[in-house]
Amino acid sequence: LRSLPADISLAPARLELRSAGACGALELPPGLSLAPASCRGLRSLPGGALHLRLRLREAPGGAELVYNLRESLKPQKNCIFYCQSCGDVIVKERKFLRVLPLPSENWSALVEEWCCHPNPFAKSTLHPQRDDCFLGDTFFLLNSENESHKSKENTRVFCKRCKTMLGETISSDTIKYYVTEVIIQPSEESFSTIPRSQFVQSMVAQCLMELSSAKSTFRFTIKGDDGKIYILIWLLNSDTLLVESLGSSSSHNVFTLFEDTFLPNSGAVGTWNAVKVLYQPCIKSRNKELADAWEDDFGVHPLKFPSETCLELLLILGLSTTSLPPSLQCMNSFQVRSSCY
Repeated sequence: LRSLPADISLAPARLELRSAGACGALELPPGLSLAPASCRGLRSLPGGALHLRLRLREAPGGAELVYNLRESLKPQKNCIFYCQSCGDVIVKERKFLRVLPLPSENWSALVEEWCCHPNPFAKSTLHPQRDDCFLGDTFFLLNSENESHKSKENTRVFCKRCKTMLGETISSDTIKYYVTEVIIQPSEESFSTIPRSQFVQSMVAQCLMELSSAKSTFRFTIKGDDGKIYILIWLLNSDTLLVESLGSSSSHNVFTLFEDTFLPNSGAVGTWNAVKVLYQPCIKSRNKELADAWEDDFGVHPLKFPSETCLELLLILGLSTTSLPPSLQCMNSFQVRSSCY
């Protein structure tokens, strides 16, 4: 807003703002419409921000997931594992007889609480057999019996082409791959590229949604494979619909959520399902006391990713926050962000 007063006009598919001779407009994509009569809470805030509330109508059939690991990884289905960053084949065609979810990381401690005799699984480890795939919160385990890069325990696994860290070896015959580094596709389909920032935030958002639904937990620590906490995340909403538009402005200095997919232009850019989160960075000892408190809190769930991916995620979070109006960037000392899936 250059100055007040301002004129706001609403139509089912358009919002237009006029102030001091300047005009900005928001065109909604097909399938979305506004309810003009629902407009309320109109107020002006410092910094030229204008807030109002509107009811949004959405046509049946929302946007599909960018990529769904559980849909791609099914029993009795031939699939190929690719490096998400460069597309190199990591695991040649495989068909799994079983695809099973792993229990939570503290499952052994829970067994001790419920058993009236010594834990019979105390010395047991859950390793997949030749035709098994085990799914964890942020990773999956494969038997590496037929893989050429079998190596010693607790060593990193890298992509041979781009040298991206993909996972680590758990034992001489088990490899752990992180869900943010590998993409799985049916063997009859060719590899299709998904932009890196789009893929990372989609996979992290899916992890947050699944865990919050299954375990009723809404606070998470994002840890690197080096054991350090990089980000604290508090999930607010998992049913957000994000409509991103550059309006009719001639300026191209705008960060779009999927900046590596779309080019700035006039009108609406796109619509995505999203999760809304609060977050705090923890690099360089920032928020150390809060991070320590969260780490000792049983209500906080840890999520582990490669350290490089944690830094990527932190950059994505920061860029998204700065794209918001100043009045919407913070809440109770936390920064606000929407991650699409």
